[in-house]
Amino acid sequence: MRDLGAGFGYLVKGQQWVGRHGRWFGIGLLPGLITLVLYAGALVGLAYGADDLVSWATPFAADWSSPWQGLFRGFLTALVWVFGLFLAVITFTAVTLLVGQPFYESLSEAVDRAEGGEVPRSGLPLWRELWISARDSLRIVIRVAVYGVLLFALGFVPVVGQTVVPVLGFCVTGFFLAEELTAVALQRRRVELRERLVLLRGRRMLTLGFGVPLVLAFLVPFVAVLLMPGAVAGATLLVRDLTGDGDAAEPGHRAPDEHPYPAPDPHAHPLPGQDPYANRNQGPASAPYGFGKDEARS
Repeated sequence: MRDLGAGFGYLVKGQQWVGRHGRWFGIGLLPGLITLVLYAGALVGLAYGADDLVSWATPFAADWSSPWQGLFRGFLTALVWVFGLFLAVITFTAVTLLVGQPFYESLSEAVDRAEGGEVPRSGLPLWRELWISARDSLRIVIRVAVYGVLLFALGFVPVVGQTVVPVLGFCVTGFFLAEELTAVALQRRRVELRERLVLLRGRRMLTLGFGVPLVLAFLVPFVAVLLMPGAVAGATLLVRDLTGDGDAAEPGHRAPDEHPYPAPDPHAHPLPGQDPYANRNQGPASAPYGFGKDEARS
């Protein structure tokens, strides 16, 4: 449960970070606004053209008597529009990240730089990064669609379909939403999609604590646009936790190959009866830190 709260904490910290850095908040809004306009136009077009699409796809119902033809085609029209809305919801983040790849990558780098430590860079050209992002986003959308079909079928199971299945749906969507957002920082670290999924599954509750609240917020399109810059910043902070980059920037952090005890002070006063030069230029057998004579001289 601690990881669940920590994941939500990173979401809040990300929003606070862009709140303190207003310039990055403004830059991060642009891709979301562009994507929102494109999706709004597509949904309006679908609403106007769904009738013609259904009529073209159901020629066998042309001779049906009233009211069955109207009811049948009206149901299919509504189903087409709802399916289009569902696709818009599950692909909005992926398309926004793809449109805003340069913006969000710069935002993620700014978070790493502000938090201290190394600022990883992929070193890949922009076209290559866009290709990788598009390819990985398509794979994630396919996974979400498969899970969506399975959960939709389970939704017809009495009791379970009305209680457990909706919760599972939010968890699955939240997990993959977190994957898409953390991909910005992990791709800069040259972490492939398969490795990213393994990394997130290893801290599943942390991932869900970050992603599920975002899913609930992203159900409102304008809220999704406003929260996107902070979501990218929070995902970068979460990645620093997953990869240990955040620990490396903290004072007093010990690197994995660093000895846990400090080296003796050569200027310290020796104890009574102790050779004052006992800790200097010792051979390999007596060097407490693995330094021989040659290493000690260097």
